[in-house]
Amino acid sequence: MAFRSVFDGGALRTEFESAGISPHFVPLIWKYVLHNPGCDLSGVPSLPSAAYPLLSSKFRPLTSFLSSALDSNDRLTTKLLIRLQNGNSVEAVIMRYDTRQGKYDGKPRSGGPRSTLCVSSQVGCKMGCKFCATGTMGFKNNLSSGEIVEQLVHASRITHIRNVVFMGMGEPLNNYAALVEAIQIMTGFPFQLSPKKITVSTVGIIHAINKLPIDLPTVNLAVSLHAPDQDIRCQIMPAARAFPLGKLMDALQTYQKNTQQKVFVEYIMLDGVNDHEQHAHQLGKLLVTFKVVVNLIPFNPIGNSSCFRTSSEENVRTFQKVLRGVYNIRTTIRQEMGQDISGACGQLVVNLAEQRSAGGASILKDIEDLHI
Repeated sequence: MAFRSVFDGGALRTEFESAGISPHFVPLIWKYVLHNPGCDLSGVPSLPSAAYPLLSSKFRPLTSFLSSALDSNDRLTTKLLIRLQNGNSVEAVIMRYDTRQGKYDGKPRSGGPRSTLCVSSQVGCKMGCKFCATGTMGFKNNLSSGEIVEQLVHASRITHIRNVVFMGMGEPLNNYAALVEAIQIMTGFPFQLSPKKITVSTVGIIHAINKLPIDLPTVNLAVSLHAPDQDIRCQIMPAARAFPLGKLMDALQTYQKNTQQKVFVEYIMLDGVNDHEQHAHQLGKLLVTFKVVVNLIPFNPIGNSSCFRTSSEENVRTFQKVLRGVYNIRTTIRQEMGQDISGACGQLVVNLAEQRSAGGASILKDIEDLHI
């Protein structure tokens, strides 16, 4: 029998309401589990007596476990391999920054050390982006809201998490209901993350983008654009055929009108494919009427089979200069982290066929990190 995670909030509340138990006890259970690793639900204090047999028969504190945590050489990145109860695994990545070391508008930035967690929403991915290792896995299954939140639980036991980015394995908007519920849990008690510190990345699932202003109005949206025209997008992102660029931009315009929020645009730099100066001008003209931040992402190798090469630093800087200087678009270059543990952008993939049954798994190349 498969048990549900107590962090599957909708399922737990439904069971409590059916049993006549107030759902206001649910966040108290979450707090207990968060602060008591390895606990048993019978130890949660002050619950109605009817809650204990219900919890023990249908739920577990966690349905996943942390198989391994690999630190990069500079200790700034930690890659988590998390084993699910169905035998599959996902990866999450902790990235540590000190915002005081950067500058904005030529001036020192305020702030201090912070940690961002990159979480997965699916095992594998249907999108098949040719520059991303996760697409080589194919699609295995959606994660439940509890399995998404459990990644935050595991990470929180390593370091305090301030930001969460849905840029791990999978297309978040293809697992929409679980995504929304997971974020609602993360922004409530006891996690209490600010919605403005959560970013959802998508290749451009238009019908789901249209729902975000209602369901997640203050969460950040990042769009994996990666090309300034439909032809190039389709070449490197086969799923783009279902989401024509013109219709995607119309959806983003409506989203921005309804939320009054900037949109983050992700753009991977592929040598000779989308990194010429003419592409920068095309992208600038496409985005000039939007409130956006463009994040240029150096391509990370995904093994010997990749047909892509990383753009030269000169091309990346020229691209940035065009967007900034000609079109006045704020443009950053992503700080690459975790390449030595295959925890950088586009590198996440779990080799499911080679997982070891003795509590471990073979880790190959990994997926997405973020610097906004």
